[in-house]
Amino acid sequence: MIEAKKIPEVFGTMVFRDKDMKERLSPEIYAKLHKTIDNGEPLSPEIAGSVADAMKEWAMERGATHYTHWFQPMTGITAEKHDSFIEPDGNGGLIMKFSGKALIKGEPDASSFPSGGLRATFEARGYTAWDPTSPAFVKQNTLCIPTAFCSYSGEVLDKKTPLLRSMEIINVSAKRILRLFGKDVHRVITTAGAEQEYFLIPKEMYDKRLDLKLCGRTLFGARPPKGQQLDDHYFGAIKVKVKEFMDELDEELWKLGILAKTEHNEVAPSQHELAPIFTTTNIACDHNQLTMELMKRIAEKHGLVCLLHEKPFAGVNGSGKHNNWSLSTSDGVNLLEPGDSPSDNAQFLLFLTAVISAVDEYADLLRISVASVSNDHRLGASEAPPAIVSIFLGEELNDIYKSIESATPYNKKDSTYMDVGASVLPVFPKDNTDRNRTSPFAFTGNKFEFRMLGANDSIACANIMLNTIVSDTLDRYADALEGVKPEEFNSAVTALIRSEYKAHKRVIFNGNGYSHEWELEAMARGLHNYKTTVDAVPHYTDEKNVALFERKGIFTATEIASRRDILLENYSSMLSIEAAAMVDIARKFIVPASLSYIGELSKILADKKASGIKACRTERALVDKLSDYTDLAYGYACELSDALAAADGYEHGIERAKYLANTVKPCMEKLRAAADELEPLTAKKYWPYPSYSDLLFGV
Repeated sequence: MIEAKKIPEVFGTMVFRDKDMKERLSPEIYAKLHKTIDNGEPLSPEIAGSVADAMKEWAMERGATHYTHWFQPMTGITAEKHDSFIEPDGNGGLIMKFSGKALIKGEPDASSFPSGGLRATFEARGYTAWDPTSPAFVKQNTLCIPTAFCSYSGEVLDKKTPLLRSMEIINVSAKRILRLFGKDVHRVITTAGAEQEYFLIPKEMYDKRLDLKLCGRTLFGARPPKGQQLDDHYFGAIKVKVKEFMDELDEELWKLGILAKTEHNEVAPSQHELAPIFTTTNIACDHNQLTMELMKRIAEKHGLVCLLHEKPFAGVNGSGKHNNWSLSTSDGVNLLEPGDSPSDNAQFLLFLTAVISAVDEYADLLRISVASVSNDHRLGASEAPPAIVSIFLGEELNDIYKSIESATPYNKKDSTYMDVGASVLPVFPKDNTDRNRTSPFAFTGNKFEFRMLGANDSIACANIMLNTIVSDTLDRYADALEGVKPEEFNSAVTALIRSEYKAHKRVIFNGNGYSHEWELEAMARGLHNYKTTVDAVPHYTDEKNVALFERKGIFTATEIASRRDILLENYSSMLSIEAAAMVDIARKFIVPASLSYIGELSKILADKKASGIKACRTERALVDKLSDYTDLAYGYACELSDALAAADGYEHGIERAKYLANTVKPCMEKLRAAADELEPLTAKKYWPYPSYSDLLFGV
């Protein structure tokens, strides 16, 4: 572990930071580059060449021999193609070269990335374009240049391009509102901080589980005697091996300028969390992708495997990723900061109301942004928010809105203090609201915490949606207020907040989101309850959503349809892989293991009978039970195999996804139930893979 006093010296050393640019570029080049970074001005080839030279020298000093355009295609993970700096010098030797052209543009093969039908397989050319707003960095002796990714014909094929577009439009919209309040700011940015949950299990156990290797989750597994019933893992003492992993992870993240801040044990055995300090949204997205990559790589160095699946183990807590989202001016003012008296802060209340209105109107898009076959296992499963999108505001803000709605004065409650009754402990002020952990979208003081994201999700999708819908609402507010006379402005703002709250207050819910009563109440309120990916994703192309994205310049109608199809195809592909793996494991491992144990028991039974021993009830009972469940497991495996084969008769898209969800998935559940009954009945020496107890308590 790095010495504490050296952390500031190490932080960001593998990142081409602003101070590195300033040291290595001429003042003129540095100033022009900042006009591109800060204002989006085009970068000339001459400037790009100077930046490339400086970047190459800086990277080589840190051991880099190659460079890559590091991008985020629709796979949800990052992609990279490495090229070395070497160029022939014409005299049989070589030079180390990196041109401005190579910095600005790359040409990876785009044919094998998900495109949702935007391009044919034979149309191979794609382009990557440098994103100067996200700093380059060195990883594994390679200079990584964050880039956007598009097809030869210009269609967006990645997650970064629409994220950058969404950040630009919300900047424009928020500045319109601020000007109405007499404030002319340079820029408004969205910020994000992604709290990352994950599991660590022994690699030797992982290597013996085909389901984990193929699918990232256990397709079979009887519940262990001890899970999380005692609540003894959450915030518990961190085991030595896990702490050593966390220490190395922190060090590598800090070198890359990633503000890793908080780490602790989570609810389930072997589950943990890492939380960073928030930063600009596109950089936060890059940082989270790097964090997930480093978690996996560093875990293996410690004899561990990091699982980022949303539900790797049935019956215990799943893993999510809380996306803390806010709006700030370029000079650091948080626009969602209520201040000491939020009831007197009209600007704050207008921005807050815009978020409420946007979330209510476009709750379907937020649900779609977290939709996947893996997150379906987690949402609504008691440890994660339900699939119903609602907003938690807290007592004080609720009371403020009620007073605005009724046009009555708000009576601010005095601050109260917590006195825990022990004189040696300090008395401290009590927060004005609790934190509702069951809410999918909760206001937590000066930001919104969107809790529906799965552990494996890119945060780009959720933030694209948030930025776009809030920008659209702010534009609508600006349209309504820009023509108002100055002397009538305050009353116009109050009237707008009142009408918007009345129209959209149905989305506000401060109670228990896990309860069945809330599900019924949400239905009565007219809120969506898209429980599965198949329920949610088709609404991507609803008329209002297409109109929104085209109006805001985020996607074309064709690009929206492609993203819908990619999500559905990924759902179908993943479910098909899981089903095929279940059939394979059941037929090749589980059923043979059970039959082998039945064979041993039958031999014992026969030997006892031959010896005249009459007490054979245990053997008979075990053989009967094992035989019954083995027959069931084998029969269900055959049923699942047939159902999976029939899926080929459905075209890719919603019909195939529905068939897999409604026909194949129930077959998978029946097979698992039968196999999981066999596990506790079968002697350990026969069972073909490590149990939940081995996996969850093996570190």
